[in-house]
Amino acid sequence: MVKVEGLYYSYTNDDKYAVKDISFEIAEGESFGLLGPSGAGKSTTQNILTGLLPLKTGEVQVAGYDMHHPKREMFNKLGVSFEQSNVYGKLTALENLEFYRKLFDVPTLDPMELLTLVGLEQVATKKAATFSKGMKHRLTFVRSMLNQPILWFLDEPTTGLDPAIASVIKDIVKEKKERGTTIFLTTHNMFLADELCDRVGFIVDGELRLIDSPRNLKLKYGEKLVEVEYVEEAVKANQAIAAAQPIVSDSADGSGTGTVGRATIGGGTGTGAHLVRRHFSLVDPVEVAALQEVLATRKIETMHTKEATLEEIFIKVTGRKLV
Repeated sequence: MVKVEGLYYSYTNDDKYAVKDISFEIAEGESFGLLGPSGAGKSTTQNILTGLLPLKTGEVQVAGYDMHHPKREMFNKLGVSFEQSNVYGKLTALENLEFYRKLFDVPTLDPMELLTLVGLEQVATKKAATFSKGMKHRLTFVRSMLNQPILWFLDEPTTGLDPAIASVIKDIVKEKKERGTTIFLTTHNMFLADELCDRVGFIVDGELRLIDSPRNLKLKYGEKLVEVEYVEEAVKANQAIAAAQPIVSDSADGSGTGTVGRATIGGGTGTGAHLVRRHFSLVDPVEVAALQEVLATRKIETMHTKEATLEEIFIKVTGRKLV
């Protein structure tokens, strides 16, 4: 669906490139995320793929079209939802969608049904200029669905939305993907990418550092840990902490909770016992044995696996934070 080879782009006439020698492919029906901090080259790449910026150096094919010579009919197949909402403020929400649907040469979805999808049906006849930032963002999002695109570009689709609406947006994206829509997501939200993407690419300073699935990245770069909370007598609790780390810091808030590295001591239970939270490595035989001993002899409150987040992996791979 998308093929990019040796893509370079500079906004100036010197050798300062916004994107440098980027190559990747996106299969039909795949959800691909381009992840990186602001200024990394995400939007530049998307703007080239959608025809907003001219292709200067490299080869790019989008939905079967050569982006050196894009054709008008290509845009009937694309949907683009920008992070910066660009709606017509003097038009109502419904008029915005009615206007844009006339630009396509293919059947379009019903505007009122789209507004209802994102909870805007009650303000359909109100001018977009009166909308909050989040409402404009929702309007921009459903506008990108009008032509039922086979390739859907989403730039920070949940930014500025409350959790309930963000969940609705994510559910819509998942449903479209299940129906075969190819998705190109640009974001710095690693949790969103982890939830929506089959594969992700890490981009920093215009360079694509790595491409893989979230699962493979976690297996390759993450540490296999189990977090266990269990009840322990006060003296033994301190011994458990010492076994995990030689030093325990005092709590910053004066609550009496100590924290260091792989273990913490919670407050007393009123019976002379304390709640201990401890991480055990599943690849270290010594810690596996310690975990087995705890499971066999302690009262377990909670237990679950701990896996590295995409953000932690991004920092490990690129040496950069998502800011």
